[in-house]
Amino acid sequence: MNIVLLQPEDAQDVLWMIHQPRQYQHIIQHLKLNIGDRLKIGIRNQARYLVEIKKIDCDKIWVEPIQQETVPAKLPVTLIVALPRPKVLRRLIMDSVTLGVDKLILIHSYRVDKSYWQTPFLQQLDHYVTLGLEQAGDVCAPDIQLYPRFKPFVEDILPQMIDQDRPAYLAHPYAATAMPYAIDHACSIIVGPEGGFIPYEVDLLVKNGCQAHHLGNRILRTETAVSYLLGRLFS
Repeated sequence: MNIVLLQPEDAQDVLWMIHQPRQYQHIIQHLKLNIGDRLKIGIRNQARYLVEIKKIDCDKIWVEPIQQETVPAKLPVTLIVALPRPKVLRRLIMDSVTLGVDKLILIHSYRVDKSYWQTPFLQQLDHYVTLGLEQAGDVCAPDIQLYPRFKPFVEDILPQMIDQDRPAYLAHPYAATAMPYAIDHACSIIVGPEGGFIPYEVDLLVKNGCQAHHLGNRILRTETAVSYLLGRLFS
């Protein structure tokens, strides 16, 4: 936890209150901070501050802001991923948020088990977003959208997201050309399920404006491919 993330309602008075048990325990037990010590605080979707601890209670900590700090910039990317297995989804959300993805879209695919859309993890996305923000020292949560129907998304939604200045790159291991490197423009990135998109899905994506590119001769896991793509495109 590189930043303690508060809700706006916890930072309305002169002294701000930290009362979430997980955050309280981290400050007291792991960081071992006391009155007069300083730490970094983020107000969710607002700003980030350096604060000083003014009071410690048995279950609450009060802090006072000293100065505002710069929030890490988001990557100009929309990440579109076929819904992975629940345990992979947890890592994917945290890693994507930590790396600065501005928008994340989860879609269906032929090789996505329909049971994945009933997983309790989908109801806990905000928790994993919070963990990712705390890791990166960020305060701005990405926009997350779910589309459990593949064809309507590709035909009706995706074309509206693509233009000359914002292409969509489909990561496909059997594409003829390599993925671009160190780009200087916004884009969308599309990553399929661990079994890959079926040929029909690849054709439909390309037909609706996506550019298919490979990442070399190795087939990567979903979370590995996402991290590699973001590093390659925005290094």
